Amino acid sequence: QDGQKYQFRVYSVNMYGSSEASAPSEPIQKVDEDGVPSAPGKVVATRNTKSSVFVQWEAPTHLKNLMGYYIDGRVVGAKEWFPCNHKPFRHNRFVVHRLIPGESYVFRVQAVNIFGLSEESQESSPIAVEPALATPSAPFGITMLSCDGSSMTLAWKSPKHCGGSKVNAYYIDKRDADTLVWKEVNLAAVTERICTVDHLTEGTFYEFRIQAGNLAGVGLPSAPSAPMKCEAWTMEVPGPAYDLGFSEVRSNSLVVLWKAPVYTGASAVTGYFVDMAKKGSSEFVTLNEEPVSHRYLQVTGLEEGTTYVFRVRAVNSNGVGKASELSEPVCARALPGTTEIVAGVDEETGDVFLSFEACEICETSKFVWSKNYKAIGDCPRVNVTTKGRTSRLTFTNPDKEDLGRYSVVVTDTDGVSSKPSEHFRLFFLVPLKHNLNYEILEKGHVRFWLQAVKLSPSVSYRFIVNDKEVTSGEGQKISHDVASGVIQMTVDHFTRANEGTYTVQITDGKAKTQSSLVLVGDAFKAALKEAEFQRKEHIRKQGPHFSEYLHFTVSEDCTVMLTCKVANVKKDTTFHWYKEDDEIVPETPPNVMSGAVSLPLPLFSRKDQGVYKAVLSDDKGKDTSVYDISGQVFDDIINAIARNAGASASELVLQCTPEGIRLQCYMNYYTEEMKTVWKHKDSKIASSEKMRIGGTAEMAWMQICDPSDKEKGHYAIEISDGVTTHTRTFDLSGQVTESWNNICALSSDRGRVVGGLPDVVTIMEEKSLSLTCTVFGEPTPEVTWFKNEQEVACNEHTRVTFDGGKFASLVINKVTPDDSGKYSINVRNKYGGEFVEITVSVYRHGEPIPEPKLGHPKTFPAAASCWRQTNSLEISKYA
Repeated sequence: QDGQKYQFRVYSVNMYGSSEASAPSEPIQKVDEDGVPSAPGKVVATRNTKSSVFVQWEAPTHLKNLMGYYIDGRVVGAKEWFPCNHKPFRHNRFVVHRLIPGESYVFRVQAVNIFGLSEESQESSPIAVEPALATPSAPFGITMLSCDGSSMTLAWKSPKHCGGSKVNAYYIDKRDADTLVWKEVNLAAVTERICTVDHLTEGTFYEFRIQAGNLAGVGLPSAPSAPMKCEAWTMEVPGPAYDLGFSEVRSNSLVVLWKAPVYTGASAVTGYFVDMAKKGSSEFVTLNEEPVSHRYLQVTGLEEGTTYVFRVRAVNSNGVGKASELSEPVCARALPGTTEIVAGVDEETGDVFLSFEACEICETSKFVWSKNYKAIGDCPRVNVTTKGRTSRLTFTNPDKEDLGRYSVVVTDTDGVSSKPSEHFRLFFLVPLKHNLNYEILEKGHVRFWLQAVKLSPSVSYRFIVNDKEVTSGEGQKISHDVASGVIQMTVDHFTRANEGTYTVQITDGKAKTQSSLVLVGDAFKAALKEAEFQRKEHIRKQGPHFSEYLHFTVSEDCTVMLTCKVANVKKDTTFHWYKEDDEIVPETPPNVMSGAVSLPLPLFSRKDQGVYKAVLSDDKGKDTSVYDISGQVFDDIINAIARNAGASASELVLQCTPEGIRLQCYMNYYTEEMKTVWKHKDSKIASSEKMRIGGTAEMAWMQICDPSDKEKGHYAIEISDGVTTHTRTFDLSGQVTESWNNICALSSDRGRVVGGLPDVVTIMEEKSLSLTCTVFGEPTPEVTWFKNEQEVACNEHTRVTFDGGKFASLVINKVTPDDSGKYSINVRNKYGGEFVEITVSVYRHGEPIPEPKLGHPKTFPAAASCWRQTNSLEISKYA
């Protein structure tokens, strides 16, 4: 009954009677059927091959300890459902095989857990399984492997769809690249995917196309190849390898296979390099440091779900040859339901066998077994038998010659293959999951370890270092674990004396093996360095220490924060900041008990470059973190600031100034170190006297002095953060014509100094000085003279005049050294004005004439305090 608890006990029985009862089980409560999962969601069936369908479904809303799914199928029009699997299937996708071509099917799915089956899902839409035979699709990937000036050797890739029967014929057509007429190359079928085309004209470009044939007939021709020039190859390095393929594709590994070049160059091919790139990228990585002599390479460390392409380069004594054509893209993902090779011994015959069950198969599929990636030919000791989706490779009289890596490929499927199996070595060697390796542990201890597939309790082994056996003792411990198959040795204090060769020899029953690790040179130095680092780290962490060293963050308001995290601290632990060994005392004292400490660097710019240091100390110890803000680190900070500033940037606004007009872009923070570009009509603007570029902490600006019609057009500011470019624009044309005319009028009518004043005056005492200039402005500007920023007053010594609203003068009678200084004239009217400086140097009789020091003309911005009257005008983008 539901909710009732039960206990159970068991008796065993033989011909003489029953045994005593076992001890009672723990109380078990019956659970009601509400514990079953809900029904799976929408079921979708799609065609997979000529005799299979790919079924997918949505997971139940309530999983409740899901064990898997059962899939049922039914011929449309029939009443009976048939099971597609006989044990729960964990994934929500399944390939249903052995369907009848020409029939239509529907499918349903049930979920199952420990409490039972869910209700059936809704049925899928009907799907038809197409007839078994069709012509193959077109071949592709035509490439040239060799050329002698009158013939070319071509290769190509198999059709992606065989049409339901084996492709047994290829037909090649050719044409001159500058004609449209195709000519047959071969009347008799070519059975291999390589062919030499003869009777060609040297220097001519040719195109080729290929058709494939099977029992149903000849398929469509391929796309024409790229034009190929008939020119004799004379290079000393090899030509391209070809026919790149894949086997054993899994979530993070695969095997690349290829065929040897037809053109070998001036000497024999001695090896191969394999390059890899992510699909769509041109950045290839060479996978092997040294050339491999065989024509396959196992690739590991792939990212699951990522698609890659490969190429192969052959090597001879003259160098590295031409790269092969790129492989087809391959995704690092195993087919659903993929299984691996199983090794065993036949209970009846005692024969050793390797067995593989394919997750997918079709009528034309064949199992191709390989040893070391070479197809196994006729061998009296080997027998292959196939039943349904399972193939078995049996060794009737195994020999040492049979040792190797065995794999199997299922033809006419989308990449069904096994990983290589070395389980056959079990009968001669102790098989290893992992060869001898090392790892650095906490405190700087070094662990040397290997892992066997299986160990018996009677296993024996020896650790040999530099030809001398070592045993457990002071400073090192040797042990093993039968359950996991791990044999290990831990060295407590790793020093220079530990450089050398490490070997483990294992004996387990009649089987033996050994594994070695050479730890010398750079490899040893790297291990020693890491061990010493971990030892120091262990000591460092006994006292107050940095759990995260100094690094930077940038807040939304563009404040740069130097941040670190601390651990093992107490109330009397002190924390000090330094820059270039000068202590920094922040406004808010550091609170180490919070676990995190930060130093703000507001308004960050080049002035903040330098070496920063944080020091943590108490009676348990001391730790230091150093952070060098320069080079790439400085650039990274500026980019982070630009990222926040660019995102906060306002649209460009127009501001009238005494000098002309200014485009302004407001943002959280601006510094000239940011990568900022101003553009006019898509051309970059360089800062000049006409167009000046600058900014403040609140904005970036671009000043147009004395604007004219030439300055009309589209303006933009681009703020780059190294990844993204933030753009703000303003159009000074079209709808702003009236405003533009007003701006130009304001600019042209402002008070200005037209000419007449020098930059520098050097004069001897007792002489008279006259500074005169012509001024312009409408209305007539006011003129004010200054000396060292103080207004000049008229007196007997100094006289100021302004004649006819046009000529302004400053006259000093009989100058003295006290008259030396910086003089300036301020010319202004209601539309703005100009400020010009003159440096005056007075020297005494008999003194050498002093070196002139140029002053710099200066125009005040609109907001300068010396302006008595300014007019400003802000025009929006849509004015």
